Amino acid sequence: MNAPRHVLTIQSHVAYGHVGNAAAVFPLQRLGLSPVAIHTVQFSNHTGYGEFKGQVFSALHVLEVLDGLRARGVLARCDAVLSGYLGDAAIGEAILQAVAEVKAARGEVLYCCDPVMGDVGRGLFVRPGIPEFHRDRAVPQADLITPNQFEFEQLIGRPVVSRDDAVTAARSLGPKAVVITSLRTPDVRPDTLETLAVTREQAWTVSTPFVPLTPLPNGMGDVFSALLLGRLLCGDALPEALSHAVSVLYALVLRTPGGSRDLPLVAEQAQLIEPQQRFEAVAFQVLSALSGPGSPTGPLTGSLL
Repeated sequence: MNAPRHVLTIQSHVAYGHVGNAAAVFPLQRLGLSPVAIHTVQFSNHTGYGEFKGQVFSALHVLEVLDGLRARGVLARCDAVLSGYLGDAAIGEAILQAVAEVKAARGEVLYCCDPVMGDVGRGLFVRPGIPEFHRDRAVPQADLITPNQFEFEQLIGRPVVSRDDAVTAARSLGPKAVVITSLRTPDVRPDTLETLAVTREQAWTVSTPFVPLTPLPNGMGDVFSALLLGRLLCGDALPEALSHAVSVLYALVLRTPGGSRDLPLVAEQAQLIEPQQRFEAVAFQVLSALSGPGSPTGPLTGSLL
């Protein structure tokens, strides 16, 4: 039997609920991967419940945990790094050190950065310095980023006016792939929600019906990023991984009990492997680039590895 592939996942953790590592670890495990989790914060519950207790860990704490993993030879066995909610910008620098070390040891390693900063309606909900860290430091070094539309607009410094505009802006950022979730530009039908994946050569969209759930469960982006990265590590090309992650998230949201602030990850864990309804990724061609640079010139698989 082959040893499972290791994913170093550095993000928040809650004792109750499903956000950060408490949302990412279980889906990675159900995909047959071995997550190595470092927590940037530990709270009693996520902020969707209102009051919470706990603390934000220091960059030194994260570095000490990394030292312990290094001593066991774990960092040199990681196949990917996933980062999410930081708590403090200094922790981001510790993450980038870990990414550099893992890549030096393993070569072809995927760094997936979920630049958690905020969302439509809530605005920014992270400490000062974190948006700038993501924009100036993490995103240029990432292979894959998974911002929602609000976060993507923070990265590019302006609103997105169309899907064509989003593709063009995504290609200016640097990562091998940019995946924008919860996309609702004016050219997206109001009863749908789109997820857009962009590489240097091609783009794909996945559309699902908009689910008017109030409140929306927390941790959706954390689950999505874990599933997307996990399926890439399992051998999927980007469009197949995208289709799977979107389909699973839709199934979980649809099955979330009314009033719940958490996805039913455990009760509906079968959906993590085989979602009941499949939404396919469709190739998206930027109309303004049909004959310009960056347009497809040959067969493309969407492979990031």
